[in-house]
Amino acid sequence: MSSKDEIFCNLKFGGVVMKKIRVLVLSMVLVISFSVSSVYAEDKVTGSASVGVFNRYIFRGYEIGSHSVVMQPSLNVSYKGFSATLWSNIDSNEHSTQSFVPDKEGHKSFNETDLTLSYTYSIDKLSLTAGYIYYAMKYNNPPGDTEELFVSASYDTLLKPTLSIYRDITSYPGTYFNFSLSHSLPVYKDMTLDLGASAGYFVGSDDYWKTYESSTGDYTGKKYSAFHDGMVKAGFTIPIAKNLLIQPIAQYWFPLSSKAKKTVDGNSYNHNGKLDDTFVTGISLTFNF
Repeated sequence: MSSKDEIFCNLKFGGVVMKKIRVLVLSMVLVISFSVSSVYAEDKVTGSASVGVFNRYIFRGYEIGSHSVVMQPSLNVSYKGFSATLWSNIDSNEHSTQSFVPDKEGHKSFNETDLTLSYTYSIDKLSLTAGYIYYAMKYNNPPGDTEELFVSASYDTLLKPTLSIYRDITSYPGTYFNFSLSHSLPVYKDMTLDLGASAGYFVGSDDYWKTYESSTGDYTGKKYSAFHDGMVKAGFTIPIAKNLLIQPIAQYWFPLSSKAKKTVDGNSYNHNGKLDDTFVTGISLTFNF
């Protein structure tokens, strides 16, 4: 491909991504407008707007960028169990990792926007949620964007156990199981110490997830499945004004099995990259309404 063709392809791809992001933003605005216009006197639209600043972005153990600062704004609205969330990642200085090929190496990039639509039904302390996620990503091209369906069950008791199951239905077919625990302890007035942990298991079902083999020198092995990522975290929730709070947090991510961190002849066993022990620190500001 000539340099002129590459420039044309990049411009075309950038245009497609921006068009999809505009569609997502428009969808979010329509959801908010519909929710607000549909509210009755006895019902109430709730939600939150937040922005977080962290030393890196980790997704299910995969390191999406390094040696930079990421900003992650988010907007959520809920009404009668229905919820819509728009979340984005802005990397201040993109650098590649074993799981991430940036679109603008060494530059700032608005590289991911996710739209989540869900419905939650509660029975006493049990909450059941089903939903859909659209991931608009400028990296990992091709195949780029992908979609997931998910269900989760959470029980509001000590440690609040939650089991979630995600199924990719387009670009990277596979199923991800995540079990998490969390608990908040009062510290002073409304300030709390927030503790949590999670464990993930992944089963790949598409040829994309074939593992690396020495005999062929390529990803021709059986499809990746493994106890995947583990995470423990600690942070504080600190109210600073009515409906406004800040949350400093520290997370420690680690591979849950030898397969998750395995390399073969210097190549990651998992096509999507191996997992490393990684620390994430940062702080977020949230306004609840």
